[in-house]
Amino acid sequence: MPVDELRELLDRHARPDLTTAIDGVRLCKSDHTAAPESSMSGMVVAVVAQGRKRLGLGNRFYDYGAGQYLVTSVDVPVTGRVLDAAYGRPALGFGMTLEPAVIAELMLQAGPGDIPRSTGAPRPGIAVSDAPDELLDAIVRLLRLLDQPRDRRTLAPIFKREILWRLMTGEQGDAVRQLGLAGSNLRHVTLAAQWIKENYARPFRVEEVAKLSGLSVSAFHRNFQAVTAMTPIQFQKHIRLQAARLLLVDNPSDVTGVGSRVGYDSPSQFSREYRRLFGVPPSRDSVRMRDGGSPGSALP
Repeated sequence: MPVDELRELLDRHARPDLTTAIDGVRLCKSDHTAAPESSMSGMVVAVVAQGRKRLGLGNRFYDYGAGQYLVTSVDVPVTGRVLDAAYGRPALGFGMTLEPAVIAELMLQAGPGDIPRSTGAPRPGIAVSDAPDELLDAIVRLLRLLDQPRDRRTLAPIFKREILWRLMTGEQGDAVRQLGLAGSNLRHVTLAAQWIKENYARPFRVEEVAKLSGLSVSAFHRNFQAVTAMTPIQFQKHIRLQAARLLLVDNPSDVTGVGSRVGYDSPSQFSREYRRLFGVPPSRDSVRMRDGGSPGSALP
């Protein structure tokens, strides 16, 4: 079974920093159930070979376990945690960045009828499905290259393209294909989300971002919430608070200054919203991170 070999490869090659010798590929190994951690999702496919993980986006929650894959088609603020992990039976996961340019190229190369037509309807930015053997086979062949450095440079791009193709033609293919379509609703939302991330510390009017994304205000609201499970203002708040958490690692005693840098005029509002998202006030969280904890990564 492909998942058996995938489990063995992940167990052998996963490192504490998640990175691998293959660009855009991350491996996760955890032998304990951890507290929820907030981070940006990235645009990725994540596959679990052992254990189970839970991802929260706004008021939506996604569980995925062994033999399932999760696709995040927009870089959104999420909360993730590892479940069903224990010493001797760790949770094991694979993650790979989705590349819109490569997806667009594969769509251009496809013959008539090779891939379904995209509906263009707004879809959630996260989706979970059972992983078909063809997808798992491609991932296993990619990870075998970690033991084959001579072949890695030439074959890794080929196997990554196959993984993208399996995703494009699979159950979540519509969302993946929209990443490669310049005029899709998903791309409009992606442009807006990127602008908010780059300008998170400044106030904005929703009409302004709708215009930048190329949508009417009503269509922008509808598509943005369908994809991200948040309003644009809620999205900005999550980005601000995650940025603040990173800043607190280097400035643990300057809670008020950090709040101001990420756009909060009121220290009490900053502390209140920080605690609501991360479970502890910023002053206490900064001490925890200074003593060895750090903001984690929700995926793979």
